[in-house]
Amino acid sequence: MRTRSAENGTPLSTDPGDPREWCVLAARRLAEDRPEDALEAARRAVDHDPGAEHAAGWGYRLASLAFERLGRSAEAVAAAEEAVRLAPGSWAARLRLGAALRHVPGRWRESRAQAARAVRYAPQEPDPHVLAGDLALLRGEHRAAEGAYREALRLLDGHAGARVGLGLALLRWESPRDHHDPAWPVDPRETGRARRALESWARQTRLLLAAALVAAAVTAFGTGLTTWAEIGGGAVLAAVVAITLRQARRVRLWPYVPGMLARDVWLAASVSVTPVALAAYVAAVATLPRAVSRSAAGDLDGTWAVLAGTVLLNGVAVFVLRVLAEAWRGRPVTALAQFAAAGGDRTARRAADVTLWLVAGRAWSVLAAVAVAARITGEPRWAAVAPVVLLAPAWAYGGTRRSRSPRSPRSQRSQRSQRSPGSPHGPRGPHDSRGPRGRRLSGRAHGGDRWLVAAAVTLAAASAALGGSALLAVYGRGRADDLAWWCGAGALAAFAAVFAARSAQAWWQGSPGPWRASLIMHDGRGDRLPGDAGPPVGLSGDVRRAFTHAREVVLSCAAPGGPRALAVGAVGAIGPGGELRLIAADDAWEVAERDPRVAVFAADPAERGFWVEVRGIAVGDPEAGVLRVTPEHVTVGEFPGRHQGRARAG
Repeated sequence: MRTRSAENGTPLSTDPGDPREWCVLAARRLAEDRPEDALEAARRAVDHDPGAEHAAGWGYRLASLAFERLGRSAEAVAAAEEAVRLAPGSWAARLRLGAALRHVPGRWRESRAQAARAVRYAPQEPDPHVLAGDLALLRGEHRAAEGAYREALRLLDGHAGARVGLGLALLRWESPRDHHDPAWPVDPRETGRARRALESWARQTRLLLAAALVAAAVTAFGTGLTTWAEIGGGAVLAAVVAITLRQARRVRLWPYVPGMLARDVWLAASVSVTPVALAAYVAAVATLPRAVSRSAAGDLDGTWAVLAGTVLLNGVAVFVLRVLAEAWRGRPVTALAQFAAAGGDRTARRAADVTLWLVAGRAWSVLAAVAVAARITGEPRWAAVAPVVLLAPAWAYGGTRRSRSPRSPRSQRSQRSQRSPGSPHGPRGPHDSRGPRGRRLSGRAHGGDRWLVAAAVTLAAASAALGGSALLAVYGRGRADDLAWWCGAGALAAFAAVFAARSAQAWWQGSPGPWRASLIMHDGRGDRLPGDAGPPVGLSGDVRRAFTHAREVVLSCAAPGGPRALAVGAVGAIGPGGELRLIAADDAWEVAERDPRVAVFAADPAERGFWVEVRGIAVGDPEAGVLRVTPEHVTVGEFPGRHQGRARAG
């Protein structure tokens, strides 16, 4: 008789007390993005198996993933640590613990160590490489992240998380907390408060100096009271000292400030430009009387104008420089191809839209430079290169269209290999980009931002107008080419207006905007569950009996001189979850420490006469004095005879 879960009537199995069936239900709920229901099912799995050994910690791994998606990081780590305790040789448990630890402040190094173990235990699996890439990306190690993501894609071409991560690495993306090193043993909220204090000091000081200089200039040039203007301007310095002392008390983490400035270049620029503005302010106030009395001296007026411009426009200059630097950082065209290859993944769509804005920003900056050069030099022929500028955005958009074409046979084979009939998704999961929903998502991957279309139109108009001005100049149409140039300049201004309107809309609605800060890492949700949610490999009754009663057990492992076979004294015990506990000599321990991937062979002494091979991960347990081998693959074969040694899965 089949039973149904209490929540929604989903069939479980003939035995509602089977923890594996509850784990299957929890995995299915995670695939449907229902972490609350998944957590409840995982808890029932653990409750029906207090030691969690029948499922080899699977229930704890699923509970940890559900906790993580619910934002309960501490509980996610506790559940993952229990899974590792039950199955220390499980790459999935190590992967789950590493993924959970990365969300806990100050535990980045532990997370990286667990990710490295997962890669060492299962180098053939893509997800450990993706986690290693994510951890490198969080710290700004873009080359290391790119290498890890490419290795994951070599193993599974259709891995959306690896595609998104590789695109971010190509863009040289920085996390929103780019001032904070994840390896620091300090809460990022503390460094965040220190950063806000530094930014507040710089912003308040510069605004105060700008307002004071305007007031002093109006007083001196408007009323002629230059002495009073100088005195008032000097008194403002006391307010600057008060602001500095107040914000300095809020920083607290002064030993980390140099590292914060080294990691966050724009924070460093904002902080470093403030003393420059202060020095320019002092010089401008000190030269006010001379500027009034010698207004005819052009050299002095020019010097004072430079000082005043430094005080008044330093923030604008830093902002413009930042916009241009962010637009020209990384390889957005190559990154776009990666985002588009991720199919209908929502994070990839978001990243692609932002990247298209970055490409448009590059095109605009080049067109603006061309227009300015043509006007300053008085040579309109400079604008002849304007039509060529739009080839890059057109190629970028065409690349995204080409990347969304049907997947290669290799990619399709990789996708099918991850969707066995017994997986939580079934042959085709609810997030499968090949289904109707996937086609719908892919079809609107880059066409949903009408502001981006308007921006492209303004760029095309500017390119055509500037190119037309160059062509008219060649034929000697002086007034016509001047008019065409102004039309191009107007189109460039229209692009800036479109960008400002799109930014204002994003700010008002609280939605992603057309800037780098809107780029986010992949959250692991998509058309497949992460590898740390997969079921463990169990041992059948025949295999258990073979190891329990075998007269000889052989452990095969890699050694510097080649493969090596070592005799094992006995199989001390077999855990309910299938873990082999071997009593082995010291040389077996040393070899396992060098490379934990081993194979254990045993022969069934019964008349049936078959042999068993268990490939898995060997981890030493000094307290128990045994090697604990977590199975990864089981093969059963018959000795030569009537069936001529046929092998079958265990």
